[in-house]
Amino acid sequence: MAGEGSGARAPARRPCDQWLSVGEVAARSGVAVSALHFYEARGLIRSERNAGNQRRFRRGVLRRVALIKVAQRAGVPLAEVGRALEALPVDAAPGKADWQRLSRRWRAELEARIESLSRLRDQLDGCIGCGCLSLRDCPLRNPGDVLAAEGPGARLLDL
Repeated sequence: MAGEGSGARAPARRPCDQWLSVGEVAARSGVAVSALHFYEARGLIRSERNAGNQRRFRRGVLRRVALIKVAQRAGVPLAEVGRALEALPVDAAPGKADWQRLSRRWRAELEARIESLSRLRDQLDGCIGCGCLSLRDCPLRNPGDVLAAEGPGARLLDL
């Protein structure tokens, strides 16, 4: 093919090449179109409308979507993801420094969640073994029935 290996440069990107349709974003990110609409409705990503009133996303949205998906996989609630993304420029792709700042912000929360799940795992082994199935008598979850003083209802929702 003419020009291959001859140092020829790729043609310059046209301004319209920086924009992606919702279908293109879905295909490239592996996220359903409905999820993209959901993220947009929650203010996590932003699109603009073209002359035909079709959504168009800047290419940088792909990195924002990737960041959202990683945060979700780590168990970060979407509301927290949204608050974190507010600190980033809307029309720019988040970079390495942005991700490091966000990950530091979530690290302590993730460590606490891991610790809580480890305690739950260890307590489940003991509870299954004793078979008491009673919060009143359970030496692990409610020793001495101390929670009775707080009144009726669930008290141990947060492990």
